[in-house]
Amino acid sequence: MSESTVTIKGQTTLPKSVRQALALGPGDRLRYVILDDGQVRLMRTRPVAQLAGMLRREGQRPVSLEEMEQAIAAGAQDR
Repeated sequence: MSESTVTIKGQTTLPKSVRQALALGPGDRLRYVILDDGQVRLMRTRPVAQLAGMLRREGQRPVSLEEMEQAIAAGAQDR
């Protein structure tokens, strides 16, 4: 388990193991999510531009909006 100390200014240094686990580098941004039970989840944020192509699959052609609408309609008919 990794630990760090909070300075008088509220700053801390992330341990190397945490930086590696989150693949953090200089200039990366973090998001802190406070859960109902008081736990805090630490996540690396990504600019929206980095999400482009995230769902692309090799060998799979793009699907048109019309094809998506047809698939949705077919799924609704099955129910």
